[in-house]
Amino acid sequence: MAPRAMSSAHHWTKALSEARPVPYWLEDPGRPRPEPALTGAETCDLLVVGGGYSGLWTALVAKERDPGRDVVLIEGREAGWAASGRNGGFCAASLTHGLANGLSRWPDEIHTLQRLGERNLDEIERAVARYGIDCDFERTGEIDVATEPYQARELRDWYEETERRGLADGVEFLDADAVRAQVASPTFEAGLWDRRGVAMLHPAKLAWGLKQACLRLGVRLYEHTPALTLEPYGAAGMAVRTPYGRVRARQVALGTNVFPSLVRRVRAYTVPVYDYALMTEPLTPEQLTSVGWENRQGLGDSANQFHYFRLSADHRILWGGYDAIYPYGGRVRAEYDDRPETYAKLAGHFFTCFPQLEGVRFTHAWGGAIDTCSRFSAFFGTAHQGRVAYAAGYTGLGVGATRFGAEVMLDLLAGERTERTELEMVRRKPLPFPPEPFAWTGIALTKWSLARADAHGGRRNLWLRAMDRLGLGFDS
Repeated sequence: MAPRAMSSAHHWTKALSEARPVPYWLEDPGRPRPEPALTGAETCDLLVVGGGYSGLWTALVAKERDPGRDVVLIEGREAGWAASGRNGGFCAASLTHGLANGLSRWPDEIHTLQRLGERNLDEIERAVARYGIDCDFERTGEIDVATEPYQARELRDWYEETERRGLADGVEFLDADAVRAQVASPTFEAGLWDRRGVAMLHPAKLAWGLKQACLRLGVRLYEHTPALTLEPYGAAGMAVRTPYGRVRARQVALGTNVFPSLVRRVRAYTVPVYDYALMTEPLTPEQLTSVGWENRQGLGDSANQFHYFRLSADHRILWGGYDAIYPYGGRVRAEYDDRPETYAKLAGHFFTCFPQLEGVRFTHAWGGAIDTCSRFSAFFGTAHQGRVAYAAGYTGLGVGATRFGAEVMLDLLAGERTERTELEMVRRKPLPFPPEPFAWTGIALTKWSLARADAHGGRRNLWLRAMDRLGLGFDS
């Protein structure tokens, strides 16, 4: 989706002149007060480290499975402040970062993975209703849109392949007229509408709602309590040290994702990728009419460097993606959350997609780190003789898949053989990333190659074909 002539650049940057460099979702007035930090010593059956979706779902499902289990959750800042409160709010059924990625990696399990993913999204919808979580949950589905003729051909070919494999249930192919009837953009050439496989929601409100649900079920939750060290304690326990105290637990579940794992050997499997988004001011009724979008689906384009976009409950457009920035050394720092050069690029792409919205202003512009791994979807494991479980590597699709990951971690801690733990996806790990400077060099070459493929009809060069054969990749 190339921007228009540079003569329009002034209009794009003017639209950003009042944008606040903070996540729109986290400014909501319903943001709860933080829980007190841990001081002193605690003991529990299960300690959950991390107050994003991964940790919150783990604590909640643990109490649902066994209301008598003593569960403590610690969070280094506040629940939902990191990726869980900054993402686009696409809650997908896919556990594999999309069907194409899953089919290429686990073809023998793909029907099972699809079924488990659909069930997982159903369970999320039921939990939202059961606990009264007001997070603007809308099961609208998502449209993958083609913005180039070659992408339209690829979408049709992919749709026909999924039909042959029995994987196209609930998916509809849209030609240019049909997709533009859904959402009016002159750049759209075709689309695939997955009608039930994605829900749109307010990501921070989901995290806050899960936090309140955990508290109601008796989880003891401490915020502003980073975990500093993890080590065995006694014959059958673990101890986690915090700045002002310590927690002793029979078992530990790590939901820290992009942040350095307390199990050091896990760190090589993920790298941080910084993703950025813009949020417009609320659209007027006339502007909404000019765009259409009456079914309020999430959208994402089909390029390697892709955009994702959706409507909020108050009729704003969130527009994000495209740039995926890997900082040398894999450092996670607050200074990387703000990137004006990416905001300007995104603004230009936005007005290329929706020229009828010329004059709309952006009110918020922000970024944040995603944990990516070389296979683009979560991996799992245990440490310390099965007393510690971890899940990481969700690569941007963690809004829904983290609940499945919570179930996997709890299965692993229980030592149970379940349909989940028997999956090859769960039993095997991705290839780790190499140390620096090789990681940075390889990622930079991959990004250059992906951009080149987008500019040359999708043709993948020798480097990308080699990465495909090795099962390696880089994505946000």
